[in-house]
Amino acid sequence: MILLSLDRWHHHKVGMISAKLSSKFQLAIPKSIRDQLDLKAGQQFTLIAKGDIIELVPVRSLSAARGSFKGCNPNGYRDHQDRI
Repeated sequence: MILLSLDRWHHHKVGMISAKLSSKFQLAIPKSIRDQLDLKAGQQFTLIAKGDIIELVPVRSLSAARGSFKGCNPNGYRDHQDRI
């Protein structure tokens, strides 16, 4: 997950890498982040706006997601009264 703050001063205070939005509203992800998250050209993202923060969540294939929830306990996450 990549978090982008719309408050550019916040970036510099905490030492985050900043990026500039182009006139075509494009944003380049720095190489160090692309390498760390193994991002590829043409990869799809889900964008989620939360206040003044934009979350970019890489869309992974189902095969890449396999085993992500291994060991999780599904009991008690939802009340039986919620079911129809």
